[in-house]
Amino acid sequence: MEPWVTPFSYRTESDDAAPSELHDVDDRLRADDALRRARRGETLLFKGTFLNAKQLLAAMTKRQAAAPRPPPATALEAFRSERRARHLEHQVLSKLVVGLDDTYRLEVAKAPEVRLACEHAWGPATGRTVTPLKTLLGVMGAEAWRAKGLVVPGLEGRLTPFYGVYTPTRTEYVELLLGVKGVRGASVIDVGTGTGLLAFVLLQRGATSVKATDIESRAVECATLNALQLGWSDRFSVEQRPLFPDAVADLIVCNPPWIPEAPKNRFDRAVFDEGDAFITGFLDGVGAHLTQKGRALLIISNLAELLGLRPRGWLEARFEAAGLEVATTASLAAKHGKAKDPRDPLHAARSAEITTLYELVSRR
Repeated sequence: MEPWVTPFSYRTESDDAAPSELHDVDDRLRADDALRRARRGETLLFKGTFLNAKQLLAAMTKRQAAAPRPPPATALEAFRSERRARHLEHQVLSKLVVGLDDTYRLEVAKAPEVRLACEHAWGPATGRTVTPLKTLLGVMGAEAWRAKGLVVPGLEGRLTPFYGVYTPTRTEYVELLLGVKGVRGASVIDVGTGTGLLAFVLLQRGATSVKATDIESRAVECATLNALQLGWSDRFSVEQRPLFPDAVADLIVCNPPWIPEAPKNRFDRAVFDEGDAFITGFLDGVGAHLTQKGRALLIISNLAELLGLRPRGWLEARFEAAGLEVATTASLAAKHGKAKDPRDPLHAARSAEITTLYELVSRR
């Protein structure tokens, strides 16, 4: 089949270049052939029915996941192997793409309506769009969450998550924050606010105001909308910037990315912090943004230490170097599904994972 070439916008959350050629395929394409062609670099533009496209992607995913891998000897080897496998899976599965017209109408038969989901994720259409089917399914799933809202134990009201913003499905962070004393009457800075969840928990506990930041534009929009819907707009503000606003506060809260590895896409920045740059910047700068008796609340998992990505004691040494003392700590075991799944390649580490809230004060 002759390659199809025409101008289009290519939508992906990674830095992948737009394909130079698109090869039309339809319902007759078998999963083994699709996988073979994708592995050799062909980008397959699906023109059949939407259900068959989803089934083809599922079959390709299953076959790709079944590719043999040598058994890892350590937790770190298991982590590296898993990341390589996920990256390769992304590269291969992203070769199955679909087209959308200049109104975000899917150019496959029996397709669902996706216009609103695409507009929420990418903004108004500016012409024809091509996107990996896997990406589009993520956009559609996020829109379902956005419409339904998210109930988070400890938060009064439903949270509205956005596509591309870390969805707070883990509860340890909120549970730990609910145990912090001296919140009523405190001014707050929330660094890396995401959906705004931690800020809103502190506001409902009596904090006077929150100034929040995030480097992700979608997070700024998400937190702003959540503040409006939850009734906190008059006491919450957020701006797009790294680390701290131009302010001081009685409490500074941060749930940073906890894995010191390079992010591979825009989503990864909520979890991966290359070279511990974010957390180091936070610890080195937090003292200058605390009031005289202010406290920093750092909430972080120990998974990096369990995997061997960061030496034990590194965090405590960073506290010392930044002129910070640990006033109190509180910890909870991880409750997410992977911590309880023995089939997970990283189960040994995840089953031992704990999340700790460090209450830090400046030595000055």
